[in-house]
Amino acid sequence: MDERQLRILRELGDLGSVSAVAEALHVTPSAISQQLRLLQRAIPVPLTERAGRRVVLTDAGQALAAAAIEVETALARARHTITDFAEQPDGDVSVAAFHSAASAFFPLLLRSLAGPGRPRPALADEDVAQDRFPALTRHYDLVLAHRLDHGPPWPRTVTSTTLLREPLDVALPAGHSLVSKPLLSPRDVAGQPWITVHDGFPLMATIEAIASVANRRLDIVHRINEFAVVAEAVAAGGGLALMPRWTARPHPDVVLRPLSGVHARRHIDVLHRPERTARKAVRTVLAELHRAAAAIQGRDT
Repeated sequence: MDERQLRILRELGDLGSVSAVAEALHVTPSAISQQLRLLQRAIPVPLTERAGRRVVLTDAGQALAAAAIEVETALARARHTITDFAEQPDGDVSVAAFHSAASAFFPLLLRSLAGPGRPRPALADEDVAQDRFPALTRHYDLVLAHRLDHGPPWPRTVTSTTLLREPLDVALPAGHSLVSKPLLSPRDVAGQPWITVHDGFPLMATIEAIASVANRRLDIVHRINEFAVVAEAVAAGGGLALMPRWTARPHPDVVLRPLSGVHARRHIDVLHRPERTARKAVRTVLAELHRAAAAIQGRDT
């Protein structure tokens, strides 16, 4: 039995005929009769009987119809509970982000959501290979992920929105000879030692593009994912690196220069399962992430 069948039984007890129930529920009498037959198959005693040309409830049918009132009441209460939960403005919202996005977005998010009546963010850092970001949406309401500008789209199992399209610049130590050039080409930088991310992370595709355009293999001497550590290594003369223009923390001894000749830009996207935004608190945090993105990009203007 299901909720619809129980409601039909209840209405039959109140209205007294199949045709009246059909009219009240805006369906055909045959549809009502079919649902009553399906309900009867699940019940070992008769629920209806003939009274002349009418179909009426037996004693068992009347008992079940009375129970149907309790079922509808409980279901209505459950729906109201879910609605109330979904519309709560101050619920917990879990947010995961890879390291550089976490460094840039989390402080802004915490400040903007401070105070009573606001969502309570539960923040986590998750620096994973690109193809593992969608799976994180099982555990978090919102996931900040990155992919290259020309990279494959996220799977349809998640909803994605782009927060930033962030340029990737070449990071050089302040005293490097290439600092004097306002724009660098792949040939300018291909002969230098390089610091880059581990395999499977989006920036590797841009490193490979630089090598392809320059027609030479890059000398990768260090593998470091955390941009704060990369900046320290660059400043110490460990090599050149690609660094995001807006989300990496500036270093006094590191200079960024734009790169020509290759697609050197990444998307910072927010991923979530579609049902997560049924909650008002999640929608509020998502809106704050977009405001934070505008503020982060505005630092460069």
